[in-house]
Amino acid sequence: MLNGKRIVVILPAYNAEKTLRQTVSEIPMDIVDDIILTDDASRDNTVQVAKELGLHTIRHDRNRGYGGNQKTCYTAALARGADIVVMLHPDYQYTPKLVTAMASMISSEQFDVVLASRILGRGALAGGMPVYKYVSNRLLTLTQNVLVGQKLSEYHSGYRAWSRAVLQSLPLLNCSDDFVFDNQMLVQAINWGFEIGEISCPTKYFPEASSINFARSVTYGLGVLRTSVDFRLHRLGLTKPPIFSNPPEAHLESKPTPVAVA
Repeated sequence: MLNGKRIVVILPAYNAEKTLRQTVSEIPMDIVDDIILTDDASRDNTVQVAKELGLHTIRHDRNRGYGGNQKTCYTAALARGADIVVMLHPDYQYTPKLVTAMASMISSEQFDVVLASRILGRGALAGGMPVYKYVSNRLLTLTQNVLVGQKLSEYHSGYRAWSRAVLQSLPLLNCSDDFVFDNQMLVQAINWGFEIGEISCPTKYFPEASSINFARSVTYGLGVLRTSVDFRLHRLGLTKPPIFSNPPEAHLESKPTPVAVA
């Protein structure tokens, strides 16, 4: 715990057998109370490794997509009493050693959301990020900052921490089940006025680290632009997209917690 807050790390997993042990070995268990892995119908032995590591493990009966996986993760974390949830990819692309710093920024009650940014500092290209992804990241981030009125260094990191209040407030079930889920969730947090902090994070790109291909990157980029435009039109009172509506049935706690494998 930190400042009396229960810290839960969630691992949205798909074919993470080769990197899961190393990721978990570096999670700071001196402050982490629980680790939840949700396996999105992997084709390898991710679930077996997770059981061997003693993780609270949930397995989807079918692939539900990156966003669908996170919905299960966050639902389970709330059900298991999390006050702060850190979402960490189990592919070892991001260092688990920053969990303490990220959780501390929320437990101090200075921030509601913390992003581990690959762009602050020089970590992205040095860590092997493809140049086209770096350029796309910078252009999309510039566009989003203009449209949503923020000054974030990036919107696309897969390493994030959230307070319980944020997860209980956002209509996350209205978000996509695909990769754009991350971006929609962050823009929702902006829409509802939560405080967002950033921390510099080194990153690693290597064969076992998950990464979407060029075609999926284009689809993601278009989804990011649509999310940004929807936000601006919503703020102007011209539209009310589902991700910015707040019905009770769109909340995670209205969704049954999936059955755990082990």
